[in-house]
Amino acid sequence: NKIILTSMKISFFEEFPTKENLSKLRLINFPTKLYLAAPSLKEFNEIKKSIKNRHIKEFIYWPILKRNEGYWISPFSKRSALKRIAKETKKTPIMLDLELPTRQNPFLYVTQFLNFFRNKSLIKEFIHNYNKPVYLAEYYPESKLSQLLLRFWGLHYKSKKVKVIKMIYHSLHNFKEEYVRKELETGVRELGKNYLVALGTISVGIHGNEPNIKLEQLEMDLKLAREANVNEIIIFRLGGLNKKYLRVLKKFA
Repeated sequence: NKIILTSMKISFFEEFPTKENLSKLRLINFPTKLYLAAPSLKEFNEIKKSIKNRHIKEFIYWPILKRNEGYWISPFSKRSALKRIAKETKKTPIMLDLELPTRQNPFLYVTQFLNFFRNKSLIKEFIHNYNKPVYLAEYYPESKLSQLLLRFWGLHYKSKKVKVIKMIYHSLHNFKEEYVRKELETGVRELGKNYLVALGTISVGIHGNEPNIKLEQLEMDLKLAREANVNEIIIFRLGGLNKKYLRVLKKFA
């Protein structure tokens, strides 16, 4: 018989680590991890140093680019920005948010077209050679073909060393329960503890119009993840945490 975990690691993304958003950490009284967005490693370290909270067991650097550089990481991001991130990042766990620049700067599809394969190789080599944990936040594929397309577009990299974070934001997509259950079980079967799941959203992101997930839906998603033995769940994002969401999360932490 399959043994189901009684608790999971509940972590948080914070895309906008302002004083107000980080103040939500005072609500948390269980061990957690924080994925902090910053435009440079220097800024990430400064933010990390300013946070005094004994419940945060680990900080993950989430590099974000300027909007004109693509904001997220992909082979269509500005080559100079990718090289900058690769050069500056050392000795710290890192998360690459692998998304296309469509809604930030679609002009990059033209300007970086000739750099596509070189940029893809640059990202691949960085992941392969980096000697600290690498997390890859990825779109959620709806089919095997989608997964192949993600690999072609440089938004998914096969490597035993990476931890893959699949973004299952029920507030943005109408995923069917049975579909989610099967995908979670497949992810755990194929990647084990290297399969992580992002849930939410409980606050807006860079687009500014992401709806909040209903409490009942978040609880159902957490329940499915626990039944599938997902090792870690990441909530998008810390700034939206309130006592109602916290009550749901504490049932699973």
